[in-house]
Formats: sequence, structure tokens, C-alpha cells
Amino acid sequence: MDRRSFLKKAGLAAGATAGAATLAAPAIAQGKRELKMVTTWPKNFPGLGTGAQRVADRITNASDGRLTVKLFAAGELVPAFESFDAVSSGTADMYHAAEYYWQGKHKAFNFFTAVPMGLTANELDAWINVGGGQELWDELSAQFNIKPFMAGNTGLQMGGWFNKEINSIEDLKGLKMRMPGLGGEVLRRLGATAVALPGGEIFPALQSGAIDATEWVGPWNDLAFGFYKIAKFYYNPGFHEPGAGLSCGLNKDVWESFSPADQALVADACKAENNYMYSEFNWNNGSALETLVNKHGVQLKRFPDAVFDAIAGVSEEVVAEVAGEDDLSKRIYDSYIKARKDVGGWGDISEGAYLENRKRVLG
Repeated sequence: MDRRSFLKKAGLAAGATAGAATLAAPAIAQGKRELKMVTTWPKNFPGLGTGAQRVADRITNASDGRLTVKLFAAGELVPAFESFDAVSSGTADMYHAAEYYWQGKHKAFNFFTAVPMGLTANELDAWINVGGGQELWDELSAQFNIKPFMAGNTGLQMGGWFNKEINSIEDLKGLKMRMPGLGGEVLRRLGATAVALPGGEIFPALQSGAIDATEWVGPWNDLAFGFYKIAKFYYNPGFHEPGAGLSCGLNKDVWESFSPADQALVADACKAENNYMYSEFNWNNGSALETLVNKHGVQLKRFPDAVFDAIAGVSEEVVAEVAGEDDLSKRIYDSYIKARKDVGGWGDISEGAYLENRKRVLG
């Protein structure tokens, strides 16, 4: 495509969305485009915020500055939970976020971050990349004028921070806990009050007593947020996010205005971050946990089997109910559960069995 054709095509794409928002179209000058990325993360927050910045930088650098992505952290351009609407309408061009934040738009978005008792990071990647998950995600997001990609994963998350010990299911009743997504609905059915808060609002809510407990991510991020200063009981494993996928969603009109080469460039930048972030969390969580326990006196606890079993039972009910929302929800649910059975079954006799024996023999 020559420069004149490119500018003509880009101008048509920009004009199509100009009525929705004057800020919608990326700035185009002399063949260059500036894209606005909004996020749900605090500015420069380790792992999540820095991961979003890496996606922006990869696109900018790989295009030699022809596509320049400017990142706006939560609250800088729009509030954290308004990122989806900003990109859908064209006020921003792309977001970096967790899809379960959009469950108010469609409950099936949960499957593309994490659902209780769902897929691990490796299993989620297998489903998205090979098992048909991406095609279903594309179909869902297209209803909102968005093209989605996986662009990060935290791995298995911790069960959360509590001001009291959890010895029985009764200890969850009346508890006010920060937990988004379907995990929050599980807590509600067990008698707790689930609250959805963006990352930057969690610490003050815990400090003020507005919430009694919170989950966030894992040791690396939780240490950075300083939850150990308020709560000392740190529980594992997390039932709600066994492999939390993070996403980069692009305004679909903007995406379709890209050349095939630029589409491939953006897709590769997201895939690179998906791999890097998972590695980063795995590398940093162990040393962060050691610091929390040995330096800050955090008490690492494991949920009693009876508590976890009760949570798991309710989780299966909550997740299955999403299939009843509409035909697309059922197709997503059926595909996801098949992946959990097929990929998870292989994992049990491969990595699962190996890790069990490694721990048994080597400690």
C-alpha cells in the first residue's frame, strides 16, 4: 500500500467514528499515528502497570515510531472501570485490563480472565491459542466494537488477606471482601459481601475498615501494595483466579484500519507481553513471599479442606449459570469446560505428577 492510499484509508476509518467522539481517531500526520492506551492499573505498578507500558513500548519500537502508543494509567484519561467504554466508543484506542471487569456488559467476559476453579495460565493459553477460545472471544468482543488479545498473565493468585483466621465456612459470613468477577458471586452465596474495587483503592479501603479482607494478585504485587501493614493472615490457594489472563483490547475500527503488517505487529507485541509477564510473576513471587513472612511477620495459611470444598462446590454452580445467559455464553462455557477436562487431564498426568514426585523426593 502506497502512502496516499494508506492516508485515504486511515482518513475514512477516522471519519466513521468522528461523530462518537472527537478524540476517537488516532492522530495521523505524515504517515504516523498516535494511539491512546488506557489501563485499569496504577501508574508504573509492578507487573500490571509496567506490563501495559511494555505493550505500548513494543508497538512503538517495532513500528519505528510510526505507531506511537501513549499510555494513560487509571484515572489519567478515564476512571479505571471506564476503560472498556472509552475504547468501545473510540474515546481511546486501546486498553490494558482484566476482562472480568466487564462482566456488567456480558458475563461471559469472565472466561477470558479467570473463573473460579477454572484454567491455569498454561491451560488458558492453550485454549485461547489453539482450542478455539480466541475465536469465541473475538465474537463476544465484536458486539462492543473491540478486538481483544491476551497480553499478560499473573499465574495462580493467592486466596487473599484477612484480619482474622478462616477456620470454617462460618467465618466467611458477614465478611466484606474485595473480590471482582464470578469469585465475588461465590462469596456472596456463602454469606460474605463482595466488593469490586480498582487496585489503587484497595489499601485505603482495607485501612479504613470499609472492607475486612482483600485479594489482589500474589506476593510480588501484594508486597508492593503493603497489605501486610494491615492484615497478617495470608491465605492460599486462590480458588477465584487460577491463571488470571490480562488483555489488550483495541477499538475495532482502529484495528481494521491497520495494514496486515501492522495488525501482525500489534498481535506479536501482545503475545510477547503475555509470555514475559507470566515469567516475571513466577520469578518474583517466591522472594516476595519470603520477605512477607520472614521480614514482616505475615502468617501464611492454607484454607482448610472443608472450606475449600464448599467454595469449589458453589463455584461450579456459579460458573455453570453463565451458560444460561445466551447461545454465545453456552458455547463459550462448553468450550472452556472441555478445555479444563482435556488440557487439565493431560496436565495431571504430566506436570502435575512430576511436580508431586519432585516435591516428595527433593522436598
